[in-house]
Amino acid sequence: MRRHSSCSPSRRSAARQWNEAHLDAIRHDLARPVVTARHLYHVSAAMWDAWATYDFTARPIFLQENHATDSPNVDAWRSESISFAAYRLLKHRYASSPGAAVVLPKFDLLMASLGYDKDDVGLNGNSPAAIGNRIAATIIAFGFTDGSNEAGNYANQFYVAKNAPLIPGVHGNPTLLFPNNWQPLAIEFFIDQNGNPVPGGSAKFMGAEWGAVKPFSLSTDDLQIHFKDGYDHYVYHDPGPPPQLGTPSAADYVNTFTMVVTWGSHLDPSDGVMMDASPNSLGNSTLPGGIAEYNDFYDFLEGGDNGTGYALNPVTGQPYAPQIVPRGDYSRCLAEFWADGPSSETPPGHWFTILNHVSDSPFLEKRIGGKGPIVNDLEWDVKGYIAMGGNMHDTAVTCWSIKGLYDHVRPISAIRAMADRGQSSDPLLPNYHPEGLPLIPGFIEMVTDENTGPNAKMEHLAGSVGEVAVRSWRGPDFIADPATDVAGVGWLLGDYWWPYQRPSFVTPPFGGYTSGHATYSRAGATIMDKLTGSKYFPGGLGEFICPQNQYLVFEEGPSVDVKLQFVSYYDASDQSSLSRIWGGIHPPVDDIPGRKNGILVANDAYKKAEALFSPWTDLGSSLPGTLGAPVLEGIGKLDAGSSGFLALSNAQPFASAVLIVSLSSTPAPFKGGVLVANPAAFTVSGATQGDGSLTL
Repeated sequence: MRRHSSCSPSRRSAARQWNEAHLDAIRHDLARPVVTARHLYHVSAAMWDAWATYDFTARPIFLQENHATDSPNVDAWRSESISFAAYRLLKHRYASSPGAAVVLPKFDLLMASLGYDKDDVGLNGNSPAAIGNRIAATIIAFGFTDGSNEAGNYANQFYVAKNAPLIPGVHGNPTLLFPNNWQPLAIEFFIDQNGNPVPGGSAKFMGAEWGAVKPFSLSTDDLQIHFKDGYDHYVYHDPGPPPQLGTPSAADYVNTFTMVVTWGSHLDPSDGVMMDASPNSLGNSTLPGGIAEYNDFYDFLEGGDNGTGYALNPVTGQPYAPQIVPRGDYSRCLAEFWADGPSSETPPGHWFTILNHVSDSPFLEKRIGGKGPIVNDLEWDVKGYIAMGGNMHDTAVTCWSIKGLYDHVRPISAIRAMADRGQSSDPLLPNYHPEGLPLIPGFIEMVTDENTGPNAKMEHLAGSVGEVAVRSWRGPDFIADPATDVAGVGWLLGDYWWPYQRPSFVTPPFGGYTSGHATYSRAGATIMDKLTGSKYFPGGLGEFICPQNQYLVFEEGPSVDVKLQFVSYYDASDQSSLSRIWGGIHPPVDDIPGRKNGILVANDAYKKAEALFSPWTDLGSSLPGTLGAPVLEGIGKLDAGSSGFLALSNAQPFASAVLIVSLSSTPAPFKGGVLVANPAAFTVSGATQGDGSLTL
């Protein structure tokens, strides 16, 4: 995102500096979204515990110690504890990373720049360093018991792929014996999304058993356990199976993958199709219901969704400037921006970069949830990070639990196999098969004598009469030098269709259903909405600039400057989802269930985060003050022997107030039964101050 300069790196909170160091480490690590999400959660939790242990109200997650203090030095102690906790945990988690030689010394340098002794490894006592070291040690020990198989380098323990690998550089897909299941790829030099070579030329299904990993806020109410293929699959927020061939949903299977083919025809900046890529036309969409509504939500042939855009900036009330660009440039930039290519922080880290970008905005007031007092940078950062980190981790657990159970096929496998079968539109035409590709004039057609004649559009396919051709991105064979070449769009045999990706990567190494990008991004957008109290980017615009002929990695481009612009966090989420269809990575059926699950996960994650911030919740309401909704908070611990008070803020000034307080304790077993406390209730009358506050 476009950066603001309101806060220099040296003036940022310790939590922010460690988060930036972590994101840098992710960019040098293997591209493992589930592992990255887990790391982000655990490091965020380490920093949270280091902050919360000094607070009278907040609850830690892993290290249950209370060092609450009202000392004016508390933030300095917190920063030191945060640094030791983050440093120790990051050094452990990235010790064997491909980028270890680069990032580990950077961790050392950051400790030194903050004025801390990295060699202070003591665990005893209550110094900030010792507290931070204990937090890291607790989380490191937990990591070996959380179900992730960290000791086994996060490898699957039971999963076995049903299909033999597809060789992308060879026509057809004869090895897809199970067309509803994921298929590995045989690539001579497989390089993951962060640019790391993978030995063996192919990558195994990543995270097939991730549903067994301990979550942040997911509960047993969200969980189903399916016994399949000889072992238990732990699945959260199960959306049910995707469309499958050989079932009544076969037509939806064909339809959803066919749309990926038609959108592949949009990736040519020279086709003359122009669009307004500004918020005047894009964003503000409404999600569909079931799969029967998908063709109304997406523009099947021309791309995009049902978003109506914005007549005016909802924050400033001013109109947005139009941005007329080639559709082929916009779609390619969108695909690569969200693809998380080389040196990327992957989708979970991407939403941390968005959080940091928003935190730097001069238009943002740092009020947790958009209400209450403005908090300092350190409090804002640790609370934002634990909300986002727990959310990203639970998103990974949820999404990959579904991927592992349903093991669903990716577009490159499904589309090539359907083209192998033939066309499914007309039994009277040659090469008919009910599970082939449907014929769509201008997008999917039969190769004939007429269209392969001299100067005809498929002249280059002469000799393939009777086969199915698609008009789509022509693929890596037409790119000798990505810095200068553009593959463009043209007619090619359907059994040699390519996604818009690098030939050394082609497709992520795990099943498609549901989409990780869709789930991560909707979950991230929901957290941003809840954390900031607004669904809109500060000032009503988030923007990323793709410079002409300098941004694209897969091929040259864009042919003009392109600005990716988002009014709301949900607009950014929606564009992330659409990018995966244009990129040939996901069909619509992977997208929508992922977005809906992202909302469910984020709602629970933020509720859990709020409970960590202050366990006193749902305390009541009153007449609003001049700044909006009033806030009634409980300050202090709820532990036995602890003291606390109630604070009402932003109520109507100089107004009569009545606080009705009811006290009870938790029921406890007693002599074979349950002892239930008799609630004590009392009322306190008073009046609010001139600032709308009242304290009890």
